[in-house]
Amino acid sequence: MTDENLHDIIEEAKSLVQAAAHKRTGMVQVSPEVAALYESMDVSVAAAPREAVPSPDVVMPDVTLPDTLEQLAAQVALCTACGLCEGRTQTVFSDGKGSAGLAFVGEAPGENEDLQGVPFVGRAGELLTDIIVKGMKLKREDVYICNVLKCRPPGNRDPLPEERDSCEPFLIRQLELVKPKVICALGGHAAKTLLKTDESTGRLRGRWHFYHGIPLRVTYHPAYLLRSPGEKRKTWEDIQEVMKVLNGEFTPTP
Repeated sequence: MTDENLHDIIEEAKSLVQAAAHKRTGMVQVSPEVAALYESMDVSVAAAPREAVPSPDVVMPDVTLPDTLEQLAAQVALCTACGLCEGRTQTVFSDGKGSAGLAFVGEAPGENEDLQGVPFVGRAGELLTDIIVKGMKLKREDVYICNVLKCRPPGNRDPLPEERDSCEPFLIRQLELVKPKVICALGGHAAKTLLKTDESTGRLRGRWHFYHGIPLRVTYHPAYLLRSPGEKRKTWEDIQEVMKVLNGEFTPTP
């Protein structure tokens, strides 16, 4: 293949990508194979993400994702990829350092989180803090806490698919930079986003899953536990399994 032919193919591909992009957000879905092909080629493609896309369902923004959490948080604060930006007080990026090797991933900020800019600070956050401090004997600041969405949905409604798609690249990059030993997905929306599944929390919990090679445990969201306190025992069982991995007592295998 000549350089001229290759150039024509690339230009045609770019035109197809631009035509397929979301009209408002400028985003486009690509498969892992396509993303890997872009990275193997010595060309500059405007729609190609900074790193290989880990899932065919992930929609990457047409931006370069930063190399530090601080830079990523600043980029998230300016994000207008979906309509949630119009009603937010501020974005809610994360809390904690992740030095204990554990990352909790929830669903979305609520009213208190939107006001304070910190995830899990309402009643559900108090329960999560109790789980971390009283149950796991860790400091809250030593774990990493974030949500799939970085902006509060109106009325704390469930995230919409396009909202998850817009925020997911930021979540992926967060976890790449934090490099947790274990991930604990809090509730169905977090679990379904990370694992690309439609199974319920009840069916997913109680066993180990893997997110890009990282052991992942699914458990109930603290907000659900406030409504259904009888399920706290099951959540504690999940947390105990997480602790075994953190303490080096058990190593899950795919």
